[in-house]
Amino acid sequence: MSDPQNPDVPPPPTNDGQTPPPSYNAAPPPAAQPAYSSAPPAPYGAPASSTIPGKTLGIVALIVAIFFNVVGLILGIVALVQSRKAGYKNGWAVAAIIVGAVLFVIGIIVAIVAFTAFAAAAGFANEAFQACQAVDFSGTVTVQGVDIDCATISR
Repeated sequence: MSDPQNPDVPPPPTNDGQTPPPSYNAAPPPAAQPAYSSAPPAPYGAPASSTIPGKTLGIVALIVAIFFNVVGLILGIVALVQSRKAGYKNGWAVAAIIVGAVLFVIGIIVAIVAFTAFAAAAGFANEAFQACQAVDFSGTVTVQGVDIDCATISR
């Protein structure tokens, strides 16, 4: 028994009173969407988070420590503290602290040696000037074992 008005619609099945009749106009239920995470799962043995707090700052601190020792040293300490609070190790920050401290100490040593050399050179120049002044800037004088032509020293 088909409907002459609408031949495409199948006839309704007989209902035995137990099941409700199907609805032909209802849309099918939506398919359940799988839950996807924003990042792939971490490999076995790796931390769950893909970013370690302070790691980027540790890398920056190492680079800065090469050129600006104290700033790199401070940034390295900050990066290490951030990583330790989160429970991670940060080799970049440790390297920045070591490089910054070593280069800072070397810088202090170089500054002391340069200052001492500059002071010695200034003292030598002053002594040579006074010796040449004593001979009225004519002739040659010996200062600390070095012969100096006084004609080359300007008044």
